[in-house]
Amino acid sequence: MLRGRRIAFDYGDVRIGVAVSDADSILSSPHSTLKNNSKTISLELSSLLVEIDPVQIFIGSPALLSGKEGEAAQKAQLFSTLLAGITDVPITMIDERLSTVSAARSLREAGKSARQAKESIDMAAAVAILDFALDLEKRRS
Repeated sequence: MLRGRRIAFDYGDVRIGVAVSDADSILSSPHSTLKNNSKTISLELSSLLVEIDPVQIFIGSPALLSGKEGEAAQKAQLFSTLLAGITDVPITMIDERLSTVSAARSLREAGKSARQAKESIDMAAAVAILDFALDLEKRRS
C-alpha cells in the first residue's frame, strides 16, 4: 500500500463531508464540512487538496439498495469529474449506501439531536467511506 494520506468525500447537494487518514492509513478522522456552493467549491476543494496532499481520493457513491445507480450516485459522479479537473490524484468511487444512515444512528446514540448533528453526520459518513476504502486497499495489498 502506497504511504500517504487519503481523503474521502461524502457528497451532498447542501454539504460535503470530508475525512482524512494519517500517512500510514491507520486512522480515519473527520476533517471538515464544506458548503456545496457552486461559486466557491472548486477553489475550496483546490485549497483542501493542497493542504492535505492526498495520494488517493475516495468519493461515496450512494447506489440504490437494489444496486442500481440513482440520481444521488450520478451527482457524486459529477463531483468526481469536478475533482478530476482540479487534481491528478487517483479518484475511486466507493459504494456507501448506508453510511449516512449509520453515521446518523451513531450520533443519535451519542446524544446529539438531528439539528445538532447535521455537519457531524456528513463528516461521520465521510469517515465511514474512508474506513471502508482503507479496508479494501489493505485487503488488496
